[in-house]
Parts: sequence; C-alpha cells; structure tokens
Amino acid sequence: MSQDNAKPFRDAYTDRTAAEGVPDTPQTRAPAYKLAFADDEFMCRDELRPVRLQLELLKPEMMLDAHGIKSTIVLFGGARIPEPAKKETARTKTLADLSSFYEEAREFSRLMTLKSKESGSTENVIVTGGGPGVMEAGNRGAVDADGASIGLNIVLPFEQAPNEYVTPDLCFNFHYFAIRKMHFLMRARAICVFPGGFGTLDEMFEALTLIQTGRMQRVPFLLFGKKFWEGIINWDVLADAGTISEEDLDLFRFVDTADEAMELIENWEPNARRDAIPGR
Repeated sequence: MSQDNAKPFRDAYTDRTAAEGVPDTPQTRAPAYKLAFADDEFMCRDELRPVRLQLELLKPEMMLDAHGIKSTIVLFGGARIPEPAKKETARTKTLADLSSFYEEAREFSRLMTLKSKESGSTENVIVTGGGPGVMEAGNRGAVDADGASIGLNIVLPFEQAPNEYVTPDLCFNFHYFAIRKMHFLMRARAICVFPGGFGTLDEMFEALTLIQTGRMQRVPFLLFGKKFWEGIINWDVLADAGTISEEDLDLFRFVDTADEAMELIENWEPNARRDAIPGR
C-alpha cells in the first residue's frame, strides 16, 4: 500500500531549501521569518543552551553509531609535548625529556589499533582530543597501523586545527567541555593518561572521580610516566590524610612503556591491589 519507511510529512531539508528560494521582500528578510532550526542567530541565543547541549551530545553519538564504533581506548595527554625529532623546540628541558612519551603514545596506539582491526575497527578504537602533542601521537599511531581513530576537538581562543592524523569522518568539534568529556568516557574500554597540564589533570581527575563514586565501571586506568605523576601528585599523602581511601589508590596503575600498557590492559583485574602488580 505504501513504500517502506515512507513518511507522511515533508522533511526539514526540503523546507529549508524551499525557504531559501522565496521572493526577496521586507517580510522574508526579517529575522522572524527564518526557520528556527536554520537561524544561526536564534540557535546561538543563551536561552537555546539546552538545545545546543543536546545537539552536541547527539551528533557525535549518532555518527559514531553509524560507523559501528562500540568501544574506545582513551588517550589524555599534554598538547605541548613534542615529538623527539622536535624536542629542541620545547620551552623547557622537562618538556624535551618528556618527548619520549610522544613515541610511547604513538607506539601504544599503533599496537592497540592493530588489535582494533581484528574487530573490524569497531572495538578498542583510539580516541584523543584531536590536538597536537600526545594527542597527535595517538592519532598518528593509528595511521601507522592503517587504522581509524577519533579526535574530539574543542573551540579555544588560541587553538587549533585538528591534527592531520585524525580520521576525517571521526573528527568532531565541541563548544561545551562537559559534553566533550562525556564522549571521551561513554565508550571507554581503557583510559591512558600521559604527562600534561591543567586540561590533562582535569580529564584524569573527573574520570577517576566517576569510577571512585561508582558512576562509571572500573576499566584499565593507566598513568604513563610514574616519575612524572609521583612528582606532581603525592597520592599517598591523600590516602594518609583520609581525603581518599587507601583502596582508591588501586583504581590506577603506573606504566612507562607501550608494551607494559598493552600487557596490563590484556590482563586487567579490576579488584587487584596495586601492591600485587609489578612496577606499580
């Protein structure tokens, strides 16, 4: 009687195109006449924030679903960490020394992407913030393995184009930090945190808090660079002070190499105590 999937109403594309071809009159030029969903000024009003939040949640979700991506491996890390070949441009000696983690992030992503390809690139897909530094290394490692990776960029006053290694169809841009962080974690099979600054710390502590409070299931949570992380955060003092529990220190593990990370993820035991893990 009717075509499959036939819809009784005209679709939004058709009406938007039709509205662009109306006669040019004072009435049609007035902002009030514009279709609401095609009116950029209207969509950017403060009152439309709830709608924009929903759109930023929906668009990447729908596109990742369309690509069949079921799980991801999250890489957080500093935008300022250079690749070793460019470490002489680093602003500090410490940043130059940390350039080794660019290569570890790249190698880890290469190894994980090879694993991802076994599932048809639907599981364990690398996701980064899409920018330079460690993020670039993560997406670059996926390219080394001839695989796909995701980039979740955000509009900033001083940055940034996506790095050239993000898979174009999986490169997203955000206005809201909160929604971007949701997308980092919604499919996370593991979380890997490399040395970084405020942004990296923010992402790391939010993810740890979600796991600590039971709002997110426990997944492999790896901190690359034991010396770096123990140098900037005295984890044991937090536990000794009672502001976190001793058991909270078991939520993460320290690693220094891509091979260590792959082994820990492969053999992850969520409830294992960190003092039972070599190289904790």
